[in-house]
Amino acid sequence: MPAFHVAKSITIQASPEKVYSIISDYHHWRAWSLWLITEPGVKVEVKTGGKEYNWNGKRTGSGEMKVLKENSPHRLDMVVHFLKPWKSTSPVWFELKQQGQATEVTWSMTGSLPFFMFFMTKMMTAYIGSDYDRGLRMLKDYVETGAVPSKLDFKGIHQYAGNKYIGIKTTCTMDTLNTTMADDFGKLSTWAAKNANQMAGPGFSIYHVWDVVKNKVVYTSAFPVKEVPNSLPEGFISGIIPAIKVNTISHTGPYKHLGNAWTTQYMMQRGKEFKHRKGIDPFEVYMNMPGQVSEEQLVTEIHFPVAE
Repeated sequence: MPAFHVAKSITIQASPEKVYSIISDYHHWRAWSLWLITEPGVKVEVKTGGKEYNWNGKRTGSGEMKVLKENSPHRLDMVVHFLKPWKSTSPVWFELKQQGQATEVTWSMTGSLPFFMFFMTKMMTAYIGSDYDRGLRMLKDYVETGAVPSKLDFKGIHQYAGNKYIGIKTTCTMDTLNTTMADDFGKLSTWAAKNANQMAGPGFSIYHVWDVVKNKVVYTSAFPVKEVPNSLPEGFISGIIPAIKVNTISHTGPYKHLGNAWTTQYMMQRGKEFKHRKGIDPFEVYMNMPGQVSEEQLVTEIHFPVAE
């Protein structure tokens, strides 16, 4: 059977003992679980002692996880049994290494796919790796501060009014996305300040390509305008988002946790909770901006176009 292996790491400002006490007790997991945040109504049962739990949900499927072996505070071995959407069993483990006053945490998993899904090995490795990165960022916040500043508000399907916009279309890697987008919005904000009377709402980004396997992102950062000017600076483009129905999830918290909302949207789409409208790419709207509020108060609305 086609096998895959995933290992992701992060540095947490806490002792190995503190980190270990949290990851080895499933009572803590709901607070930082990258999967459970996507489905508030998922049923979770943690067994006495906190060493075993099971879940059952529509988006998250169902399964159980158990602690198999503890070597505190260095290594924690677990096993996860997935029951739905398909059955599989995978070993999962954490390795902790002290780094001065901090701890390097590595989260690993090995698994296999049915033979007929051999072509999905690279994609599965990339997507699980992306999920583990997302989960480790949440774990870091939970260990360091006692909470994860990431809240999802499910707005549902509604009408989006549409807009005309000016923007900058960019191709980059996931590693450089934050830098390139900050640069793009810097240029756009300079133009917007000189043309304030043309602005028609908060900034947004349209994601045309998000390829975790090839590490490629193509996006357009933009501002809505009342009318598109006859001339634009070099490198600027214009476009239109038509009036459409969208499924909206509002995220409150730092941009580093936006993946929670995007992942949830994709899970809802795959689960046929709504039908994606082809030909119009999903986009995120920044309801406030850094500098106006703290990171924890940033509100971003993620819109997925819905077919009529």
